[in-house]
Amino acid sequence: MSGRLENLLGALVLALSDSLATAVEPAAGHPGALAAALAVLAQEPGMGIEQLRRSLARTQSATVRVVDLLVAEGQAQRQPGRDHRSVSVVLTEQGTAAAAQVLDARRAVLGDAVAVLDAGERQALTAALEKVLTALTADRDHAEQICRLCDLAACPLQACPVELAAGGEPRPGTGPLPQPIPRRYRSHERKPASRGR
Repeated sequence: MSGRLENLLGALVLALSDSLATAVEPAAGHPGALAAALAVLAQEPGMGIEQLRRSLARTQSATVRVVDLLVAEGQAQRQPGRDHRSVSVVLTEQGTAAAAQVLDARRAVLGDAVAVLDAGERQALTAALEKVLTALTADRDHAEQICRLCDLAACPLQACPVELAAGGEPRPGTGPLPQPIPRRYRSHERKPASRGR
């Protein structure tokens, strides 16, 4: 074994990771976990701190700081949780718009990366990635971390290899289907403005 496949995979992972960070951090307005927090909360509204902590792979205190920052910036609100001791986090209109920008930036980077592939290559890559992701997923918490920046509407729970590898249970705090970001926030779904003559 030459190790070339592993080398190419490592280079691809780093290149995409760098490109994603460069694209989504300005959309979120902050570096680090903010972009992922916005994406997760937009698609799974009302998530509690513990659930968000698992998705972000952060400590409890670091997750509280992320939520504090979102609240201070007017992007999220704390609301009563399922019981009197818990809190749920819900994005404001401003936060939902920022989350849509994060997901749009992610989509653009990844779309550009696979644009060179023809239909057959895309199908082969999809099958290979499903197999690798299935093998990489260790448990439910790991599944939450892997999918923290995913566009959940693009990969339904019943078809997601990460979800299936984690046991196929619904993501905590969600119904059977992910919550899509309203169309008015999605740049790829916005109608072009008509030009006056």
